[in-house]
Amino acid sequence: MQAEKQVQPADLDGFHRSIGLFSGTAINMTQMCGIGPFITIPIMVAVMGGPQAIVGWIAGAILAGADGLVWAELGAAMPGAGGTYVYLREAFQYRTGKLMPFLFIWTVLLTIPLLMSTGIIGMVEYLGFFFPHMGWWTVHLVGIGATALVTLLLYRRIESIRAITIALWVIMLVSVIGVSAAGFSDFHAEYAFEYAPGAFSGTKFFVGLGAGLVIGVYDYLGYFTTAYMGDELKNPGRTMPGSIIISVIAMMVVYLILNVGVLGIAPWHVIAESHSVASLVVEHSWGHAAAAVMTVLIIVTAFASVFTGLLGGSRVPYQAAHEKVFLSIFGKLHAKHGFPHVALVTMGVVTAIGTFFDLTEVINMLLAATIIVQSIAQIAALVVLRKRQPGLKRPYRQWLYPVPCVVALLGWIYVYVSASRLSLILSGIWIVAGLVVFFVWAKFNNSWPYAPVEIHEAYIADEQA
Repeated sequence: MQAEKQVQPADLDGFHRSIGLFSGTAINMTQMCGIGPFITIPIMVAVMGGPQAIVGWIAGAILAGADGLVWAELGAAMPGAGGTYVYLREAFQYRTGKLMPFLFIWTVLLTIPLLMSTGIIGMVEYLGFFFPHMGWWTVHLVGIGATALVTLLLYRRIESIRAITIALWVIMLVSVIGVSAAGFSDFHAEYAFEYAPGAFSGTKFFVGLGAGLVIGVYDYLGYFTTAYMGDELKNPGRTMPGSIIISVIAMMVVYLILNVGVLGIAPWHVIAESHSVASLVVEHSWGHAAAAVMTVLIIVTAFASVFTGLLGGSRVPYQAAHEKVFLSIFGKLHAKHGFPHVALVTMGVVTAIGTFFDLTEVINMLLAATIIVQSIAQIAALVVLRKRQPGLKRPYRQWLYPVPCVVALLGWIYVYVSASRLSLILSGIWIVAGLVVFFVWAKFNNSWPYAPVEIHEAYIADEQA
């Protein structure tokens, strides 16, 4: 069903609807895969304690699929640049004014760059295949340089980026297929499917599953990237849910094949101790030269994930600033190319800073901060909007509602309580600081709670215009 074009401010300021279902799915899949599985398979196997690590990937797929249906309904109904910002703005304006969208923007300035930092960290780890003796300064200078290059490539209009994104998506698929093929070319079922007694029972399993689900969810993150680019999608009522649902299902299949193949190449403790598991698998089956080629492809894949992540993420503070919920400087578009350059550069800088931290802690931190202000809040937003705006045009309505919402909510709570204590503390401090900043900002801008809430049902108003 084709949705009517909803004229948003960004349409008038320079964004162009040039992304269709194919390129949108490519953007999501490139961001979902990236280098994630190539750096987290050893971590997953270690925390789960054996081949039962496959359960972590399945659980992550279930959570991503359920949550993807939340994104699909919200994104199809409200295809504005900014994704979650738009949904929280519309749902929570009735009681708390601009608080929730403000907190989201505050948090996203940390979480999206942290997610991109994991891609850079992983890319540098795989560079160690060629340069095993890089020192601390060399490693971090390379990380900063890679981040700067991504930012430079994104410093142009969206049409010139689309072809690059599709090319990088193809390279990502070649990387995944190549590593999977190498694993299955010398596959040992006793490694992949031989479980120790009690592997799936007891407290140890469920504690490991919690830690594994943190890793699994991280690897699926990105299925919602097109939701951040709603003002740049052709026929968003079809492209938004289609790109999300197809990418989740496709990557679920890809991850399962990849992980079974890797687990079948060597005893699980060897996999758990590897720092570049894809290179290990390919070198074991096809030799050093083939491993070198595959390592290059994986490095390019990591680069692609950072590329598409910053592409979508930079649109979020732009939309908030345009709606006077964030600093006005973030609402500026590049005079020549028409993209939010201030937000892009800012996120690039934070990404570079994030590369100086430990990978596992970065993953825990970004998830802990995201779950409260985005994931759980967004589920609540879907329920609230169904009650508050029953007349809102919804080209896609969530299948089996509210079952996916309940599954996603329980899954996110499980992930949150499974995160490291340090990440919970640091994310909590960040959110509390955001609350303080909001109340100061609201005072100076005469906004709630210092003034009555201003209700503007933007998408219903557009439909009635």
